[in-house]
Amino acid sequence: MADTPTDGAKSHKLWGGRFAGGPAPELEAVNRSIDVDFRLWPFDIQLSKAWAGALVGAGVLTADEAAEITRGLDVVARRIADGAAPEASDEDVHTLIDRLLHDAVGSVASRLHTGRSRNDQVATATRLWTRDACQRIDAQLRDLQAAMVAQAQHLEQHVMPAYTHLQRAQPVSGAHWMLSHFWPIARDRRRLTAAAEQAATLPLGSGAIAGSAFPVDRSAIKQALGFHSVSPNSIDAVGDRDFIAEVLFTLALLGAHLSRLAEDLILFGSSEFGFVRFGDAFSTGSSMMPQKRNPDALELARGSGSRMLGDLVALLGTIKGLPSGYNKDLQEDKRSLFDAVDGMALLLPAITGSLASLSFNTERMKAAVTSSMMATDLADYLVRKRVTFREAHGAVGRLVREAEEKGVEMTDLPFASFRAASAAFEEDVLNELRAETSLSHREVDGGTGPAAVRRQIEAAKEAFL
Repeated sequence: MADTPTDGAKSHKLWGGRFAGGPAPELEAVNRSIDVDFRLWPFDIQLSKAWAGALVGAGVLTADEAAEITRGLDVVARRIADGAAPEASDEDVHTLIDRLLHDAVGSVASRLHTGRSRNDQVATATRLWTRDACQRIDAQLRDLQAAMVAQAQHLEQHVMPAYTHLQRAQPVSGAHWMLSHFWPIARDRRRLTAAAEQAATLPLGSGAIAGSAFPVDRSAIKQALGFHSVSPNSIDAVGDRDFIAEVLFTLALLGAHLSRLAEDLILFGSSEFGFVRFGDAFSTGSSMMPQKRNPDALELARGSGSRMLGDLVALLGTIKGLPSGYNKDLQEDKRSLFDAVDGMALLLPAITGSLASLSFNTERMKAAVTSSMMATDLADYLVRKRVTFREAHGAVGRLVREAEEKGVEMTDLPFASFRAASAAFEEDVLNELRAETSLSHREVDGGTGPAAVRRQIEAAKEAFL
């Protein structure tokens, strides 16, 4: 949105006085951004009101003129909210609002653009929109966390396999597995809060690149718009899109986390696992196979990570190598930002609903815990008997091999086999092959022991309340 002085033409185009004729239709078509930036209108009106107040302090507007402009901006807001559509001459959202403001209050509207540029104007509106978007996404993530905690509480007393390399590894509480997806979302929320904080720096007053020529009180504008700081350098302020990159990175990482949650649930919902049943309201059927129950929302979540990543890469590719200050390339920033936010805002309620409507087959989960998964517990048992872990590892490995060769569970091996593997084994060794015993040994903070999981659930509640 390169900025040149307004010529006051009836078209309300905010530039053009130095040109003998109008732009070619082909240029107007590619240059026009109203289809993308139209959604910024509430924030452009908000910042325009703050700017009108600043112009009073700078001696550019009288209090009556500012009041009339503010009244006109309220009229514009009502007209747009009621469905006023852009016209062909509206190059961007700023041009649209300028046209409607002139319709509402007449020539005094031409004074509003004094001392500001579309460069600092769009940067400010985008920051305001981004902060609002972060709050909306954060509220949806809180709902997702609430669903996770509810499921964790249901699963707290139930055991299931945990997996490494997608192979059964060790038994854990079902709540411990569920909360393994809670904490990445908690980190995403912290990153989102930090990104919103980065967006809370005010560019307005930076002008096109060198700062406003009128003595506007930028601190007062900052307070009026709810920003936390004022940009320290006008060149940087109009070209800075770091705050968008940080939001897109957060959404890309969130997409990856949702993809991993979705993949777990998709696997657990397959007939081969049978740990979960997808709720009717969040499942679809097959056009050919009547028996199918498809977790479409989860599959879309699994694919969302690539979309979010694509938006991040698109923005980084846009800003890489740009010369300082504003460049028209930056008009593309909002396509990536809006697409990622829209996609995530659409996806999160479906993921939350899918998770909340799941039913877990806790008997199937428990049945999947086999005695071989307590092999580490047997090794730990020997270590407590003063056997070195290296020796214990080898002894238990031999027991695992024997059970596999005989096609039996380790609990079916005779005690003589245990004693042959290590003289340190005693009659109580079979107790170590119980999942409940395995969990009881892991009361370390962050572990899957019953008390540790209870503390973790309480910590999770505090994290999202």
